[in-house]
Amino acid sequence: MRTDHAAAQRLAGQPPAHTETSLQALHAQCIAAARWISRQMEKRRSRLALLEMTDQQLKDIGLSRGEAYSEFRRRSWD
Repeated sequence: MRTDHAAAQRLAGQPPAHTETSLQALHAQCIAAARWISRQMEKRRSRLALLEMTDQQLKDIGLSRGEAYSEFRRRSWD
């Protein structure tokens, strides 16, 4: 008679292997989501900083007030 691997792990007091793999996958997805949110927040801060610049500062970096506003109005995932 063949022993079920998952049952043998339960008897040995070990969690099933798929649980560990699932937790690792969930952990990786959480990290990816946190990084994505961080990037979106950085874009938002940068776009807000453009709006706070004076016309002279914008001219120094080669942007007009309209271009700065257009950049600010872009969707966060652009």
